Amino acid sequence: MMSVEINNVWYNPANCAFEGRIDIRRGGQAFRYPCVVEGPMNMAPSEVHRRMKAQARRMSDTPPSMFSYL
Repeated sequence: MMSVEINNVWYNPANCAFEGRIDIRRGGQAFRYPCVVEGPMNMAPSEVHRRMKAQARRMSDTPPSMFSYL
C-alpha cells in the first residue's frame, strides 16, 4: 500500500511554477520528492495537487538500481 502526502506547496513567480515536497510512504518506508508544476498562479489547487502526485509517483517508480545510497 502506498500513501501520498503533499507538503509545503508555494508559488514561485520567477519560474511561473508551483513547487512543493511530496512524501510517499510505501512498505514501511518514507520517500520525499521535490516537485515542480508549471502554470499560472490561479491554477486550481486540485490540479496542482494532481500533477504533483503524478510527478512524485513517476519518480518513486524509478528502479532501485538507479538510487544512490549513503
